[in-house]
Amino acid sequence: MLFKTVSSISTNELEKKLVEKPQIIDVREAHEFQGGHIPGAKNVPLGKIANYIPKGKTYVICQSGMRSKKASKLLMKQGYDVVNVRGGMSSWTGAKKGGKL
Repeated sequence: MLFKTVSSISTNELEKKLVEKPQIIDVREAHEFQGGHIPGAKNVPLGKIANYIPKGKTYVICQSGMRSKKASKLLMKQGYDVVNVRGGMSSWTGAKKGGKL
């Protein structure tokens, strides 16, 4: 297959998977990440994603889903198993760490 599409899930689907402790990378900038993120997520800004080596299935999130889709495509081209999170943190209704509660 010449063109592969990036797998994606909704924020609600990801929230249900949190019990499995999935690997989540947040590709927003550090100040955005510090403003509130999914507990257990690792911050790897989009500009540094090319140097990141995920281990196993990885869920990628950003603010709205655009940067995470770019990051997911890049990692997928490198052969990694990645899933984009549609809607990003703007759609996230689950628990957050950091930021104002």
